[in-house]
Amino acid sequence: MNRAVKAFVLTAALAALWGCTSKTLPRPTAEINALRAEPAPEMQSLMNPVKGHKFDDTWGAARSGGRRHEGVDIFAKSGTPIRSTTDGIVTKRGTNKLGGKVIGVQGPGAWHYYAHLKKFAGAKLHEKVKAGEVIGYVGDTGNAKKTPPHLHYGIYFTNGGAVNPYPLINQER
Repeated sequence: MNRAVKAFVLTAALAALWGCTSKTLPRPTAEINALRAEPAPEMQSLMNPVKGHKFDDTWGAARSGGRRHEGVDIFAKSGTPIRSTTDGIVTKRGTNKLGGKVIGVQGPGAWHYYAHLKKFAGAKLHEKVKAGEVIGYVGDTGNAKKTPPHLHYGIYFTNGGAVNPYPLINQER
């Protein structure tokens, strides 16, 4: 091979490798829409996102600014693994004012919101996750800075908004 051909092959290989290591995958819109169209989770069908940590129903409790709690809080030691409760696609991975470090997973018929994470694990934005896969770790970020470490877990049905996750979770799983 002459020098020009070798340079071209090397450049093409590096470009392909660089393209494969991009941190953000393209948004899988068709797959997300297909998940949204599926039936919503049923009673006791989801696993506990913080294995071994029982929790109370805190849905609807008063919050600052006249808000109501749209989820449940699961208290655990800082750094305890958080598992995805469903198969799905990561549609949010970042930070916001109230939730701090947050992850959102579009699952069948519902979007699952995990907030106050200490740090993220594994799956990146637009990657698929499996039920039981560790997606983050319990923390106290966002407006939870002055509370004991916990996971705020919320569920939003595709056609109905926020719903109480408590009856949907089997705390033994």
